[in-house]
Amino acid sequence: MEHSGMPIGPLSDSHRQISVVEPVSPALERVKQMLFHPFDAGKWFVIGFCAWLARLGESGGGGSYGGNNFNSASHPSAESFRDFIDKARDFTLHNLYWIVPLAAFLLLFFLALWLVLLWLNSRGKFMFLHCVALDKAEVVEPWNRFAAPANSLFRFRLVLGLAGMFLMLPPMGFIALLIIKMVLAGAPDLAAILLAAGLAMFMFLVGIVFALIQKFTLDFVIPILYLRGGNCLAAWGEFWKLLCANVGLFTLYILFQIVLAMAIGVLVFFAILLTCCLAGCLLIIPYIGTVLLLPVLIFKRSFSLYFLRQFGANYDVFPPTASQPAPTGLPPR
Repeated sequence: MEHSGMPIGPLSDSHRQISVVEPVSPALERVKQMLFHPFDAGKWFVIGFCAWLARLGESGGGGSYGGNNFNSASHPSAESFRDFIDKARDFTLHNLYWIVPLAAFLLLFFLALWLVLLWLNSRGKFMFLHCVALDKAEVVEPWNRFAAPANSLFRFRLVLGLAGMFLMLPPMGFIALLIIKMVLAGAPDLAAILLAAGLAMFMFLVGIVFALIQKFTLDFVIPILYLRGGNCLAAWGEFWKLLCANVGLFTLYILFQIVLAMAIGVLVFFAILLTCCLAGCLLIIPYIGTVLLLPVLIFKRSFSLYFLRQFGANYDVFPPTASQPAPTGLPPR
């Protein structure tokens, strides 16, 4: 088949044998090639820095999941809860002069922090992809080369995040009000419970939709941006055609990703156990933990790239062979 250099059209399931399992083998080979043939500690730390930027703000710190012992004696009564609400209201009204400025400062601070982390994370996504695609340990080159598509990705994710907050915060607040109202009344309200359940289901469905958009953006839209340049919406438009023509394949991809995540989680858990929790202590250290997880991160990034490559040469981010010309939009190397 002759390649014109333009993005090929979306392929239906019957036009090409595409597998969600086949990319596992080349992804593992990519890990061995990049990190162990030969082993180079300096390369680990450079690529690890790009991977750390690509995960910045995403991996939350460790939290305690210890269970709480709830019993009837520890449950606050409606009267005590009402008393707490009254005291909190009185305290707030008498201290508005410093509560309002502090709340505004904290809101602006965390908003600015989120924007900075999101911007750096978007840059890191392209830097890490560059390292994996070309098997190179570089920071400055991909930082400069992919500034424009990374900024487009940042704007897209910013709008996506704000849209998510706009859709999720109102029902969340309304559910909280319904719960407070029932606690103050001291009796369950069937209508309020059904309404809260309906709102919770709405939030769950919205969360799934946004999670899928996020997953497809990171796994497929970013590589298309890497290849074509341009803006994130155009890359999403191209991927949307591919997705619509291959819904079954991408559904299997998501399901297989869940299986992979479970398998990787089990492996990491046993690694922590075998090292007497030493690995777990190291993994929670910023940057160092990312360097140690580099084989897992490169495997996950490579897996999505090898899966996307099955749809044609114009979706291949890896260096071309003699028989396979490079896509037109690929940045110069």
